[in-house]
Amino acid sequence: MTDSTLPPSGRDSLTEDLRWRGLIQDSTDPDELRGLLDGRCTTFYVGFDPTAASLHVGHLMQVATARRLQQAGHRPLLLVGGATGQIGDPKESAERSLNPPETVAGWVERIRAQLSPFVSYEGENAAHPVNNLDWTGEMSVVEFLRDVGKHFPVNKMLAREVVRARLDSGISFTEFSYQLLQANDFYQLHQRHGCRLQFGGSDQWGNITAGVDYVRRRGAGPVQAFVTPLVTKADGTKFGKTEGGAVWLDPELTSPYAFYQFWLNADDRDVGRYLRYFSFRSRDEIERLEQEGAQRPAARLAQRALAEELTTLVHGAPETAQAVAAAQALFGRGSLTELTPETLRAALTEAGLVRLDALPDVAGLLKESGLVPSMKEARRVIAEGGAYVNNERVTEVDATVTPQELLHGRYLVLRRGKKSFAGVDLGK
Repeated sequence: MTDSTLPPSGRDSLTEDLRWRGLIQDSTDPDELRGLLDGRCTTFYVGFDPTAASLHVGHLMQVATARRLQQAGHRPLLLVGGATGQIGDPKESAERSLNPPETVAGWVERIRAQLSPFVSYEGENAAHPVNNLDWTGEMSVVEFLRDVGKHFPVNKMLAREVVRARLDSGISFTEFSYQLLQANDFYQLHQRHGCRLQFGGSDQWGNITAGVDYVRRRGAGPVQAFVTPLVTKADGTKFGKTEGGAVWLDPELTSPYAFYQFWLNADDRDVGRYLRYFSFRSRDEIERLEQEGAQRPAARLAQRALAEELTTLVHGAPETAQAVAAAQALFGRGSLTELTPETLRAALTEAGLVRLDALPDVAGLLKESGLVPSMKEARRVIAEGGAYVNNERVTEVDATVTPQELLHGRYLVLRRGKKSFAGVDLGK
């Protein structure tokens, strides 16, 4: 491949950096893994099953790690599973619903495009997209059972934790055989592309080690693997989930503003780990941000740095600038008129956007938006100087708003005090 080597003297090796970041939870052979990571160009793969139209922030661990390995000189194979996506890795709770093949095929293309900005497809260690349907789809049932199934002891497959959890409630042969398909992916990529390393999330440890063992049983290899830890939240809630649902990488499913806010609102107990997992800042920079965050937690410096970096990585610098401007403008520290309609609507949707057919007076707007429980309370807030429309203080209890004051011809930003705000949409 290439003679490119990993970090020069004076910097941590790739293995040391990954371990400092907490990105290696388990590995098949630590010494062999170090040799691959800290040596010359190694071809590796990481897989994503298209079980939805978009990746979500839970996938960012693998996406960022792939980017990290390529920047260190290694060659990524980004597998989007057109075959395994039609099957689905077993869940502990119940059988998966199977999506139509044409739906999965469409998701494959969308996710491939989504992965493109994270890696480089140029140079000696250029990334290469692969689809396991290319080799799985052409196999007959007899070939699959003879060439793949023959190498998998059923007792080992039954020992998988997720399989054991489903034995009483029932598990189909389809999901039971998923492990064989994924293991065959590693073998095929080893044969076709010289792939010697796989990584994935810790929930994939059983599938990944099955692949390493299968490559050995077929007389190929040696190959190695490691898994990253499960990302958790200190408060016990699931990482990547908000009140509105999953945080997607697709801007049509989760706006760049909402994406930015997800990271900005990270718990102080979590932000240091998130910086290590996801940020491409140096160790010195991350440790400095951790120290500054501990000294001045109210400033949320670490959260801002993380939010800006990841929003830029996923959505680009212009969208990040709009997200930052929106966050400032909603609290009266910037111009609302400079926000695009898309960013303004996204920001107001996060705050609570109310659709109205008519334009009441300001007291009515406060009540309809939910900022106050009654008209009496609305008038009191206005009289005391605590009501704002488009960041302008309103002090007359019978004040009204003209259509000309609507932002982009349809939106109003309402605020009660310094921190409580909501949006009104009077669009047709």
